Amino acid sequence: MPPKFDRKLNQHGVKGAYYGGEWVDLEDCAGTFQPDSSKCSGCPTRATCPRSQSRNAASTLANKDTVYDVVIIGAGCIGTSIARELSRYSLKTLLVESADDVSQGATKGNSGIVHAGYDDKPGSVRAKFCWPGNQMFPQLDRELRFGYQKNGSLVVATSSKELEVLEELMERGNINGVKNLRIIQKEELFQMEPALNPDCIAALYAPDAGNVIPYEFAIALAENAVDNGVELRIRREVTAIAKGKDGCFEVDLRHWEPQDYVDVRKKMGKSIDGTESKEISLLSLVMRLCVSFPASIALMEGLVRFGLLEPSSKDDTKMVMTIVAFISTALVLFLPGGGKRRRGTSVLKDIVAKCPPPVGSGDDGKVTLKDMFQGGSGSKTVQHGATVALESVKAKYVINCAGSYSDQIARMIGDDSFYIKPRLGDYILLNRNQGHLAHSTIFPCPDPVLGKGVLVQQTLWGNLILGPTARDMHNKETRDMSNESIQEYILSKCKQLCPYFDAKEAIHGFCGARSKSSRGDWIIEPSSKDANFIHVAGIDSPGLAGSPAISLYVVELMQKAGLKMPPNINFNPNRAPIITPKVGLRGLKMGPPGKNDSDGKDEATMAKNVICKCEKVTELEVVRALRRSLPIDSTQGIRKRTRAGMGHCQGDAENYDCECRVRAIISRENGVSPEEVGGRPWPATSTLSQRWVYKDDMQKEGLEKRMNNN
Repeated sequence: MPPKFDRKLNQHGVKGAYYGGEWVDLEDCAGTFQPDSSKCSGCPTRATCPRSQSRNAASTLANKDTVYDVVIIGAGCIGTSIARELSRYSLKTLLVESADDVSQGATKGNSGIVHAGYDDKPGSVRAKFCWPGNQMFPQLDRELRFGYQKNGSLVVATSSKELEVLEELMERGNINGVKNLRIIQKEELFQMEPALNPDCIAALYAPDAGNVIPYEFAIALAENAVDNGVELRIRREVTAIAKGKDGCFEVDLRHWEPQDYVDVRKKMGKSIDGTESKEISLLSLVMRLCVSFPASIALMEGLVRFGLLEPSSKDDTKMVMTIVAFISTALVLFLPGGGKRRRGTSVLKDIVAKCPPPVGSGDDGKVTLKDMFQGGSGSKTVQHGATVALESVKAKYVINCAGSYSDQIARMIGDDSFYIKPRLGDYILLNRNQGHLAHSTIFPCPDPVLGKGVLVQQTLWGNLILGPTARDMHNKETRDMSNESIQEYILSKCKQLCPYFDAKEAIHGFCGARSKSSRGDWIIEPSSKDANFIHVAGIDSPGLAGSPAISLYVVELMQKAGLKMPPNINFNPNRAPIITPKVGLRGLKMGPPGKNDSDGKDEATMAKNVICKCEKVTELEVVRALRRSLPIDSTQGIRKRTRAGMGHCQGDAENYDCECRVRAIISRENGVSPEEVGGRPWPATSTLSQRWVYKDDMQKEGLEKRMNNN
């Protein structure tokens, strides 16, 4: 029998929250993790976004002559960090993403570690940005409230030879400017982490290392960027880039939508690109234009040009917004269809009854390596995407943050100075009841070829994460590993770090593609073909940690390239969280669909109504996510923002059917049929044989067996 480790570690959202790296008890969350919403960007009471774009993108789509200052290609943690940093300036910036949501590439499929920077080769680009980026996370989290836990990391040694490696790593860290590193001996080590392998004799301790949920980090950055004026278009593949006679880049985009969605829209007589009838389109366009900061500026400039306003100060802004409000109200009242409310009018249980069941077996949603370059489970191929429109945008500057596809984007301007060598990293996620086994991020001594190796770590939300592999796709042996071999590698290697976890508590498996470059280091530089085209490419680990510092450097590059960057006087750095911390089921109500559902208007009822039993997600949290500044039209989008469907049962219809409940809420809020709402594809990148592992005894026994194989 394994020993019992009687300790309870904090879990984000349970009796408190992580804020700025530190734990805050529930009674202290008001004013810290839960701020006054009036002081944060965004408005929780406004209507949901139009399909596949932010609200403020509609006016630009209607104006073909728009010239952007900057187009950013790729909405992972790098692209969204840069977008958020650029939103501090009065620029016209567009962020485009080929997948069906932000953070669908490598950002979705990694450990979420905010590395300290002791492992990076001194003098490398990685070493330049990792530690400075690490030090920016506490303040970033105090502003954006994505959840950041400063849990520290340990590189453990089991022999005198490995002790020498620890000394080398600490010296490397000192050269890189990493602070507070020290080597701790066995007694202190086991006081910190009692569930470690008893053979461990010492560890390099980096107290400034931390962890986030990487896609929640990118979502927070993107939300705040859009709230501050950046435009977003998703499901846009870049197909070509050329330089026009006016000196601007012309970026061609293919707008795609899932084939199922297109078929349903055709059957209903609706437009396949997500727009409504002519009357509603006009209303929607003007309403979205009115809430757009750039549109307000354009309106003000027009009034000044015609002598209706004298350019001065805040009074002008107030007058413009008053005019905007008047126009908006008049349009709502008098345009055909304008007075109709489109949300809160349908009974949720009736919509749930119409929802297709979640998918948990088969291979229809399987993700290939090529798919992972352009959004994984959210890519055009996996979603069986159909082209619905071809678009072209003009920009003075382009920033290439396309991850594993960044070399292909570079080729579009004739730049073949690098190529991407993808390396896959597979993970297994265990239930929350295993998270207490490792508070710190625990690494073995690094492999001279494969680097950091596997890790064991409690996630922000309390799960135990195991992995990753390091499967180079140019190596046939690692490229063609079977699912069983991948599981055996992860479980047996992680057992050498922490031998007491229960492999039968696995609930999920996933994989991410790291974009290692042919240069062996990060590429952050103007293209040799055009100084106005900036590469931010080949950003593998520790790219998440370095992302805030990288974004500052990219701003410097833009300024050196000649971009004028006047400050955005309306920039608001603050964002309210989507989740509400809870104490068990206190104040919450569970039951079948219809028992506790709201009408979409009563927030008090929504705050009590549990939509996902395992993660205690409420209807209000789902609605809050939908009414933010990013477009959401699938249960996957809500899953990443609220954790609905991420718990022990993984959205099992026979348990609480949370995926169908979420689909129904999206249907109601977006004013669409449930058939137009996307679901979670299966198996995506999972190595598990079916989605609902908790009731598959054969699969659980297989995992336990593979854990014990050496």
